[in-house]
Amino acid sequence: MSTIAETASRGQTRRRMRVDGWRWAGRIFLVFMLLYTALPMIWMLITSIKSGFAATQFPPQWWPDEPTLASYQKLLDPQNSVGQDFLRFFWNSLFVSTVTTILSVIVAVPAAYAFSRFSFPGRNFLFFAVLLRNMFPAVIFLVPLFILMRVLGLMNTHGSLILTYLTFGLPLAIWLLKGFYDNIPVQLEQAARIDGATRFQAFIMIVMPLSTPGIIATAIYSFIGAWNEYIYAYTFLSKNDQLTLPVGIQRFFSENTTDFPGLMAASFMMSVPVVVLFLILQRYFVRALTEGAVKH
Repeated sequence: MSTIAETASRGQTRRRMRVDGWRWAGRIFLVFMLLYTALPMIWMLITSIKSGFAATQFPPQWWPDEPTLASYQKLLDPQNSVGQDFLRFFWNSLFVSTVTTILSVIVAVPAAYAFSRFSFPGRNFLFFAVLLRNMFPAVIFLVPLFILMRVLGLMNTHGSLILTYLTFGLPLAIWLLKGFYDNIPVQLEQAARIDGATRFQAFIMIVMPLSTPGIIATAIYSFIGAWNEYIYAYTFLSKNDQLTLPVGIQRFFSENTTDFPGLMAASFMMSVPVVVLFLILQRYFVRALTEGAVKH
C-alpha cells in the first residue's frame, strides 16, 4: 500500500511541476510580449523630449541630458505654422472618426437586430455576404473606390473617408452585435409586448440597455479604425486643410532632414486619445467580445 501511495504521490508531484512549468513559461512569454509592445512607445516618448541634435546622434542616447517639452509646445502653439497644421489635422481626424463611429452604430444596430430576430428570404446569404468583404485586404479596393469617389465628386472631402470607413467597419460591427443580440432572450421582448409595448418600444427599452457593451465595443472598433487609417486618407485627400493626422505627420519628414523629436511628439499625441478611450471603455469591449462571440 505504501508503495502505491508513494507512486501516486510522485505522479502528482510531477504533474504539479509540469503545470507550474507551463504556467511560468506563459508568464515569461506575456512579460516578453509586454516589453515588445511597450518599449517602442517608451522610446517614442523619450525621443520626443530630446533636442534635435540628441535625437540624431549615434550611438543613440537613451535618456537626454537636458529633457525638453519644446516639441509639444510647438505642436500645441496655434501661433506658428507647425502648431496650426497639427491642430487642424487633429480636429480633422477627430471629426472623421467621430462621424464614422456615430454612423456605424446607427447602421449596425438595426442591421444586426434584423439578422438576429427576423427571418426573411436570403437572410443567411446576406449575412455572410456582409462578412465576405473582410476576406480581402483593404488595398484591393483602393483603385475602384478612388474612381467611385471621383465620379461622385467626393475627392478632397471628408465625406469620401467617412463613406469608406463606414463600409469597411460595418461587417465586423454587424457580426459582433448580432452575436450579442442572439444572447438576449427573446422572451424579454415578448413580455414587454404582452404589457402593451410595440416592437420598437421593446427594442428601445429592453434590448438597447442590455446590448450597451456590444454597442460600445462597436463604437471603439469603428473609432480606432478610422483614427489610424492611412492609405485611403493619403489617396483621397491632397489639400492641406483636409488632411488627417496619419497623413499630416509625414510633414515632419523632408528631403534632407527629419524632425525626429517633433515626429515622435506628434505620434505620441496621436496615440493618446485612442489609449485613453480604450482604457476607459475596455471592460465593455472585453465583455462584448466574450458575450457576443459565444452563443449560449
